[in-house]
Amino acid sequence: MSLTVKMIDIKKCCLTYYPADVLTHPAQPVEKIDKDIRSLVDRMTDIMLEKKGVGLAAPQAGMPLRLFIISLNSTREAVKVYINPNITPEGEVALIEEGCLSVPGVYTKIRRYKKCKVTATDLNGNEFSEEGEGLYAKALQHEYDHIEGVTIVNRMSQAAKISHRKQLKKLKEAYENNTK
Repeated sequence: MSLTVKMIDIKKCCLTYYPADVLTHPAQPVEKIDKDIRSLVDRMTDIMLEKKGVGLAAPQAGMPLRLFIISLNSTREAVKVYINPNITPEGEVALIEEGCLSVPGVYTKIRRYKKCKVTATDLNGNEFSEEGEGLYAKALQHEYDHIEGVTIVNRMSQAAKISHRKQLKKLKEAYENNTK
């Protein structure tokens, strides 16, 4: 069953933290680009800029939709929207340090492709394709992981999980306390 856009409550959209359920399952396709989706993108942009991020996926805003935004220079003007995206990794793999707004206080090396291609739909309903490398490729892969239900915690090495165990435990306890 796919999620309908009528379920979007912008007032309830806020940054979700590991290990929230919405971060652990593949998101549903966006079926229609309408004012609710545009409002969601505006709210996601506010959250991303407030937290000084370069990208944010809809599940991070509590919405299980296949949608993310990226702004490499962290400005509203540079925000690019990716609806129902597909990512094709290319070339070499490198260990690259990453953090995540949904996993605050954790920075770890993650294996990512140095390049990738993205095909997505923009807010006007136009399909586009781009190739990315460097920070752009990393951001595309990171946000795509979110709509697939994957966080950096899933991609961390066992040694990294051990070294970050206190922060991960703190995030789990905070989540459990907030969901009681």
